[in-house]
Amino acid sequence: MEGSALGRGHVFGAILLVAGSCIGAGMLALPMVTGLVGFFPAVGIFLLCWAFMTVTGLLLLEVNLWLGEGVSLISMAERTLGGFGRMASWVLFCFLFYLVLIAYVVGSGALVSGVIGGGLGVVVPRSVGSLLFALFFGAVVYLGTRAVDLVNRALMVGLVVAYAALIVFGAPFVEGGLLRHVDLRFALMPLPVVVIAFGYHNMIPSLTRYLRQNIKAMRLTVVIGSLLPLLIYLVWEWLILGIVPVGGPDGLAEGLQRGDLATASLGELAGGRAVAYAADAFSFFAIVTSFLGQGLSLVHFLADGLKVELTRLKSLYLTLLVIVPPLVAALWDPRIFIRALGVAGGFSAVILFGILPALMVWIGRYRRREVTCRLVAGGRVTLIAVIAFSLLVMATELMNQLGVWR
Repeated sequence: MEGSALGRGHVFGAILLVAGSCIGAGMLALPMVTGLVGFFPAVGIFLLCWAFMTVTGLLLLEVNLWLGEGVSLISMAERTLGGFGRMASWVLFCFLFYLVLIAYVVGSGALVSGVIGGGLGVVVPRSVGSLLFALFFGAVVYLGTRAVDLVNRALMVGLVVAYAALIVFGAPFVEGGLLRHVDLRFALMPLPVVVIAFGYHNMIPSLTRYLRQNIKAMRLTVVIGSLLPLLIYLVWEWLILGIVPVGGPDGLAEGLQRGDLATASLGELAGGRAVAYAADAFSFFAIVTSFLGQGLSLVHFLADGLKVELTRLKSLYLTLLVIVPPLVAALWDPRIFIRALGVAGGFSAVILFGILPALMVWIGRYRRREVTCRLVAGGRVTLIAVIAFSLLVMATELMNQLGVWR
């Protein structure tokens, strides 16, 4: 496997797939949850979470290589951990996807309602924006992979242009004094949201097949593919935390309480329409591209798990099953954007992408004596450290839900 021929284009494409899976609407929550602790401590938090998710990605890849091509994350859990592993991964997978979709539908509400309200000169509730967003882009998901692919290509171009414009127009307004803010009392609070910002693990089986089980190429893909989002996130943090102060009516602290997007206050604080337009455009493209990809993935996941053939009528039923619950949650609580991402990262993601891979590798290495490959060094100590850090993230999210840092 190590020496199988593989074109550079395959590796480059796989790296972009990993990076694209990480980068999305979750970016809009990162400065909000890291702002209280400060920029430089946040850099350390990002490095720690990147290392954790890179190690767990390699652990999952190791299991995939033992079991061969054509296995899903759920079948990996079943073949190593039994029926409990299958059930746990199935439930957690659905829970994770639904929480992420809830966050995206909620996040879209303020943007869509703002655009409509600005055009009509009236105040439009967030709930109306969320409803219109879910109906329109839910229809795109219903039309299937081809429609999502075509729409997503155009949106990705817009996302890249808007991100570049935001950096160019916003950089002159970055203040060094704001970047020097430090408050270590909030050091643990961002962990769940930062963890989920590096989530690409559901793509591991597809990457194994795409890269023809070439171990060197797959290891490089996981490391570089997750390193690119890390660099993009750090520039993003530098921009937002250098422009938006922690305190004040437009500050990060109040925005966090309201469940705002990170770009909500940029237009006022940066003093220019160009920054405001770039911020809104970037937020919109980030949410839509993430929503389309995750929504389509969940439709296919449910179709596979429920053994449903994707006819027109059944596709409609599944699309409604995917879209309606997040929409109901968004209408029920329009401030749930950051909370939904926190629960997704603090519970579902760390169990599904942290604890379960460590347990699967433990079973494979030390009970079944699998020796096909070992992609992560450190033996039992590394696996215990992965589980311990996962438990720390879960405890942190529990404290977030209990309002410990409010």
